[in-house]
Amino acid sequence: MAAEQGTSTNQSVERAAAVLAAFHDGRPLRVADVVARAGLGQSTTSRMLATLEALEYVERDPESGLYRLGTGLITLAGSALNQHPVYRASRPHAQEAAAQLGLGVNVSVLHRGTVFYLANYEGALAPKAMTLAGQRNALHATGMGKCLLVGTTPEERRALLPELPRFTGRTVDGHRELDAQVELVVARGYATEVEELALGRACVAAPIRDAGGEVVAAISISGSLSAIDLDHREAELAGRVIETADEVSTALGYTGPAVYPPHGGPAAGAPRTSGGAA
Repeated sequence: MAAEQGTSTNQSVERAAAVLAAFHDGRPLRVADVVARAGLGQSTTSRMLATLEALEYVERDPESGLYRLGTGLITLAGSALNQHPVYRASRPHAQEAAAQLGLGVNVSVLHRGTVFYLANYEGALAPKAMTLAGQRNALHATGMGKCLLVGTTPEERRALLPELPRFTGRTVDGHRELDAQVELVVARGYATEVEELALGRACVAAPIRDAGGEVVAAISISGSLSAIDLDHREAELAGRVIETADEVSTALGYTGPAVYPPHGGPAAGAPRTSGGAA
């Protein structure tokens, strides 16, 4: 009997998760939409929605009858973020960089073969109508993804990314090219990405290390092609993203050598200052 009850409970949790996952794109849904997306029956879906509404995990608009994710999930998401050491360590430094540069600053970790966004902050030149926190992107098509791959071997990258889908004509389309780009991040301390994920967008990114020196996260400065203007600003933005990554790494306990861009800054491996990279 206990085993049967455990199986029933597991199925209920899985069904509730399927219902919540139906809202993955942020659109309000009819019950029929949730039924189709979750792959559950009408009566089961209706019961799940009623239970989740009582828990404030979904909300129903009284006029349209459409469901959307509820405030209870915002509470849980906020708690999860506040418990994450990278989020706590990066928040003040990323916010400051976004405010000073006027550009977008994003922080991510590697999760299940993707770039998982922990936070994003917008400057005046890079406004967004929605948060990127909790979203995922491709490792091979983003500057942060290439930074997160630092420390992996070519064999590990091929196992992690058996396919490299193309998003634009500039997306990395083979593992040899990806290997070269990861090696470039190691050599100079930062990555660039220009229209590899989306047209009209570019970024500069750097890896974040923990107390043991392992790459555990990445941070990027992003915006439109005209705002980033890599032809004229690459050295400036590379220096800033590396400095900010160094500050976050220091907050996480990293005490190894700072890494600087090769454009007129101190040599790589120069002694760390009390405020991070100069």
